[in-house]
Amino acid sequence: MIERLLPAEVSCAATRAESVPDGILFPEEEALIAQSVAKRRNDFTTARACARRAMAGLGLPPVAVLHGHRGRPLWPEGIVGSLTHCNGYRAAALARATDVLSLGIDAEPHAPLPVDLRELITLPAERERIGPPAPEGAGEIHWDRVLFSAKESVFKTWYPVTGRELDFLEADLTFDRASGPDRAGGVDGPQVRIPAEGGFTARLLLTDPALPTTLHGRWRVEDGIIATAASVRSGWRENGES
Repeated sequence: MIERLLPAEVSCAATRAESVPDGILFPEEEALIAQSVAKRRNDFTTARACARRAMAGLGLPPVAVLHGHRGRPLWPEGIVGSLTHCNGYRAAALARATDVLSLGIDAEPHAPLPVDLRELITLPAERERIGPPAPEGAGEIHWDRVLFSAKESVFKTWYPVTGRELDFLEADLTFDRASGPDRAGGVDGPQVRIPAEGGFTARLLLTDPALPTTLHGRWRVEDGIIATAASVRSGWRENGES
């Protein structure tokens, strides 16, 4: 699913399995989770198996994926990428830095956000645009959770380039209408059929000269999972992005 949301230059790999046959860790990776509970180990291991499949898609040999501040994956020189995992979905996306400056992916269960979290991560204008929470089981898109996931993707794109934290309230997101063969409305239209997908625009309220002030991405809802992705191409200045 994640591969639908990123440029062709990005190599993606994903699994819905809790564990995979090629989920073998390098010793230095094993050391990072030696004391972790089973779920953490499964998430960590399957995400790294996806990362090595994505490396192979770029013609790279498999290497250990360690992590830096706040768990940010550390990639080989000249490679940018992102990992995500939630119950029922793990994925990796990698690209050469000559093609993509930065990218971020996120996956979440397709369910409403807790009310207190909704208030913490959304701006008043965003709440007005996405409307009230959809009832669980009503067959409607949970836009608050899509918004949360999209912001996670934006933040994963932002941090590796700037080295600065970006708060949830420092990006103002707007969603496009659902597009493609699954189109049946959008964030402001009724009866959005699932699966559905579309685009989003993030206006950054905290800016940095290393990135444009507006980031773009895509979202998709399918089989109980929300996937989102954002990316910035290398040479964005020459392409007139802002």
